[in-house]
Amino acid sequence: MSKHNISGIYIYPVKSLGGISLQSSMVEERGLKYDRRWMLVDENNKFLTQRIHPQMALLYVEMENDRLIIKKKKQNKIMPLNIPLIPNLKKEVKVRVWKDNVHALVYDDNVNNWFSKAIGFNCKLVYMPDSTKRKVDEQYAVNKIVGFADGYPLMMTGEESLNDLNSKLKHPLPMNRFRPSIVFSGGDPFDEDNLKSFKIGDLQFRVVKPCSRCVITTVDPETGGKGKEPLKTLSTYREKDGKVYFGMNVVADSVGIINVGDPLKVNHTTND
Repeated sequence: MSKHNISGIYIYPVKSLGGISLQSSMVEERGLKYDRRWMLVDENNKFLTQRIHPQMALLYVEMENDRLIIKKKKQNKIMPLNIPLIPNLKKEVKVRVWKDNVHALVYDDNVNNWFSKAIGFNCKLVYMPDSTKRKVDEQYAVNKIVGFADGYPLMMTGEESLNDLNSKLKHPLPMNRFRPSIVFSGGDPFDEDNLKSFKIGDLQFRVVKPCSRCVITTVDPETGGKGKEPLKTLSTYREKDGKVYFGMNVVADSVGIINVGDPLKVNHTTND
């Protein structure tokens, strides 16, 4: 495989809300620091996502000093919400993320009312404390934990894979439709499909399974509107067993800092 470099690092502090582009990030046991440690849940403490509530795409997140700032696009009537990166919460609830039931800390009414108003129905913001250890599917990775991400700590894809897809689309799409954690440049389209293990700087990573894609990729983050692409086109050449794949799920075997510009060094591929 030819030379690759890290060209993008992204975190999504609140599950299914907007992401933040970073020049560097700490890789922790659960993935990138601050990534999907927060989540919105409904009145039954079940997780909420853009799959059913595409208007969540209109909420975006900024990080400033020691605070998260959440804002709503195209809405001047709702003032931004500020919450500390290290929350001081005491009330614990059990929340559901897919098949997992895990302990989380819940915010007070002021915060919850802000989100309820912003997305149009009653919901609550919760935080995953360090004491909660949500395991990934042990069929693919043993003794690995994850935050509130769907299943795995990291998702990686290559710029050339998106370029290949965009060459087939009438209207090219940006990478943020796919909500990656790590993006690399160089090589050929879908080089990530063939990776088994790699290094970024001195940190070791393993690719555990292809990432199947859902309708969130069809939600325009700028408008909250839904379309048919990119799933319609991807299904013509990236479908297997009824699922459409783009990007690879990854776990880290090291902790430390990664940076945009770092080389991605391939250790093993599926062809070894």
